[in-house]
Amino acid sequence: MTMRVLIVDDDPVQRRLLDNMVRKFGHEPVLAESGDQALALLGGGERFDCVVLDLVMPDLDGLGVLARMREIGSTVPVIVQTAHGGIDNVVSVMRAGAVDFVVKPVGAERLQVSIANALEKSALENELGRIKRGRSGTLSFKDIVTRSPRMLDVLRTAAKATASAIPVLIEGESGAGKELVARAIHGQSGRRAKPFVAVNCGAIPEHLVESILFGHEKGAFTGATERHIGKFVEASGGTLFLDEVGELPLAAQVKLLRAVQDGEVEPVGGRRPVPVDVRLISATNRNLIADVRSGRFREDLFYRLHVFPIAVPPLRERTEDIPDLVRHFLVRIVAEEGKRVRSISAEALAMLRQYRWPGNVRQLENAVFRAVVLADGDSIGIDEFPQIAAQFGAPAASPSPAEIHHAPAMIEVPPLLDIGPDAAPPSAPSGPGGSVGLFDEGGHIRPLEEIETETIRFAISHYRGQMSEVARRLRIGRSTLYRKLEHLGLDDRSGAERDESIETH
Repeated sequence: MTMRVLIVDDDPVQRRLLDNMVRKFGHEPVLAESGDQALALLGGGERFDCVVLDLVMPDLDGLGVLARMREIGSTVPVIVQTAHGGIDNVVSVMRAGAVDFVVKPVGAERLQVSIANALEKSALENELGRIKRGRSGTLSFKDIVTRSPRMLDVLRTAAKATASAIPVLIEGESGAGKELVARAIHGQSGRRAKPFVAVNCGAIPEHLVESILFGHEKGAFTGATERHIGKFVEASGGTLFLDEVGELPLAAQVKLLRAVQDGEVEPVGGRRPVPVDVRLISATNRNLIADVRSGRFREDLFYRLHVFPIAVPPLRERTEDIPDLVRHFLVRIVAEEGKRVRSISAEALAMLRQYRWPGNVRQLENAVFRAVVLADGDSIGIDEFPQIAAQFGAPAASPSPAEIHHAPAMIEVPPLLDIGPDAAPPSAPSGPGGSVGLFDEGGHIRPLEEIETETIRFAISHYRGQMSEVARRLRIGRSTLYRKLEHLGLDDRSGAERDESIETH
């Protein structure tokens, strides 16, 4: 998967060499010529997955950068390189927090292994930290995996609700991540040290809704053998998250309205109201306005809940998030299952990006889970997503009865090292998104020359005739690209870029 690698070296030749190597590994290099410049980038809010740091530099050296990174709380893994590989240097940098040490001039294979190990370690640590913050109620918006401009706008809006106790209504399809947004609002609010209590209103039997939400006294009804305080009292001082609030029966809606208005609840069988102090966040996958018009949902309650609405977009409208989400799930599931899966093929990732995901992020997580269980090697391909592949007409191996028995109910895909957020859409025979079909109408593999021609045509169109960019993305020289254009009968460059810049490949 494409990662951002910060290269810090005062030597321009070394920076250029490392830049070329990191690009060949499929990652995105960012260059800094001094320790101060590197710290400015690290502390400026930019995301980096790894740092390759020169030890000996004027002004602020490598050890100084490591010390400052600790001060600002940066956990980005650092690989230190130097021309002096003495044992004292190795001990010093490892004690300072580096994850690896390489000696100049480092070979491409050695550097690739070192970066891969650092990225894997970083991904696992980040995921473990995210899990801990989720359990402790301190999850933040930074923990939500997204690069979608639309989703980032949603999070910026949600962040504005953290400074007050304003009621929030999160709208969106099932599985889109509504509870995650609710937990982030709580985790960045002044109530983060208090409980976050989540209730799925659609999963409560109708006759138990009032008891579960507002509590009951001992003997209030048959089976009430002891007192129950209810979710409102349980969340007092913190946040109460009412998921699928539109599923509440009308009788419970009346009592919920009173709790919201008066700040008190009346337990079933209780003699007097109990005051509560809760921050209320609701969520729904229903059209509550339509439910109000039909009389299914109380209008007065709707306006009490719909004070600060937030709409979470479905996954099909933010497909740029799929690579990062797959990696996020893959890291956790691989660790939980004890598997050695390290990557996902570009074809499988492209197929996942093209799929519509009716179950949204939850479905994608389940798909990754199943793919990890089905995987026999260290990489996941289209064969590990048979149900999704079947919808595109792509051939995929059918799972055995034993695999079906042990796998989760749904399927999806995962990536770690060799997939990228800008991978082309799937290699399915005829799908949207600019995919290149591998099979002809008879189900046979198309000739290589046809596939190459179609790929080059698509790349030129996609990059608007910018031939240097086309050549760079195809990882061939511009002269080679022009020779292929001429050989394939595509040498029509009237609208294409004709720059004379020097390129190295």
